[in-house]
Amino acid sequence: MRDRSHIEKTLMLNEDKPVDDYSVVLQRLRKIYHSSIKPLEQSYKYNELRQHEITDGEITSKPMVLFLGPWSVGKSTMINYLLGLENTRYQLYTGAEPTTSEFTVLMHGPKLKTIEGIVMAADSARSFSPLEKFGQNFLEKLIGIEVPHKLLERVTFVDTPGIIENRKQQERGYPFNDVCQWFIDRADLIFVVFDPTKLDVGLELEMLFRQLKGRESQIRIILNKADNLATQMLMRVYGALFWSLAPLINVTEPPRVYVSSFWPQDYKPDTHRDLFLKEEISLLEDLNQVIENRLENKIAFIRQHAIRVRIHALLVDRYLQTYKDKMTFFSDGELVFKDIVEDPDKFYIFKTILAKTNVSKFDLPNREAYKDFFGINPISSFKLLSQQCSYMGGCFLEKIERAITQELPGLLGSLGLGKNPGALNCDKTGCGETPKNRYKKH
Repeated sequence: MRDRSHIEKTLMLNEDKPVDDYSVVLQRLRKIYHSSIKPLEQSYKYNELRQHEITDGEITSKPMVLFLGPWSVGKSTMINYLLGLENTRYQLYTGAEPTTSEFTVLMHGPKLKTIEGIVMAADSARSFSPLEKFGQNFLEKLIGIEVPHKLLERVTFVDTPGIIENRKQQERGYPFNDVCQWFIDRADLIFVVFDPTKLDVGLELEMLFRQLKGRESQIRIILNKADNLATQMLMRVYGALFWSLAPLINVTEPPRVYVSSFWPQDYKPDTHRDLFLKEEISLLEDLNQVIENRLENKIAFIRQHAIRVRIHALLVDRYLQTYKDKMTFFSDGELVFKDIVEDPDKFYIFKTILAKTNVSKFDLPNREAYKDFFGINPISSFKLLSQQCSYMGGCFLEKIERAITQELPGLLGSLGLGKNPGALNCDKTGCGETPKNRYKKH
């Protein structure tokens, strides 16, 4: 069996210090989201454009590491190896045939416990409640396992069914690609695992890489079982892997590729042991970096979400203002708005947003998406941004802009200065307060 000391050292599993308590910062982040971002998001029905609803469980959740790839390349074995679960009752089942048919979520818990997908989706405290929209067939293929392991106090692992190229989507009984997209959107790190015998790219794997577009910074490609090959053959396989993936990853910089053998058995003799060990340590450092940057990534994610909500609200407001300007007493409202939606450039809708507001043209959503959006939501159901103000609550647009420019960067800055996250004063931040009963005598 291979020595595991480098895993425990790199991931700091032997240190007795308690897990950092970030609850105060996360509660503050949750308060900013609910008070400054969500009102505008709900008012302009942003979730119907992007299909991404942020729950409290998602804000407070641990970093998620997602394992993707063809069947039997060693995804489950790699998780067993990283957590040291081999030959224990906790280990994931592995084999040469396609073994993982479920989406398996490994979480921390006080004792070994299996949680059915239906229970996970029903628990609003977890971040998996939105998965209910994929139907009962999928929830039967979702399983959670709580394991008392120190690494899982800081991160959550998700094992996925292997990609089988000769299987039709409908044979799975649920929308496999849509479910993968849900996990991809929420993953902090994505390991795409290959082995030397499965380098071919079929339709399902091609679709998967299409879904990974825009997430290239989170992708790490792993060439597993590398100690099965001699040096010359390993070089050829490495080249073949890049040849297969080159058409699928259209970015300037190539993705990071780790070449090693992630399982508990010792490396095979006459192979590049030092190289494989260095690659493994690099991967562990990458994983540890994601864990260490948990709060920064979470705040940045909420800020990015707020920017998208703001742009969407500005666009809907512009559509509505143009509609009101073009309407006359004798106009047919339906025809007027159809003309605007079909050709927004004729009315300078997107150009006006770029000229009058602090918006990058690279952040603008697809024009075609608004045809479907307004097909479901009539323009008359929205109010102008100037009307979204109240004496006590202020204006929705001002609140979200303050969150983007001041509150979220300020929260991020407090972490960057090395302040203890738990030392933030709740009297000042107003985090986690419980609503008081005004009619009860105190």
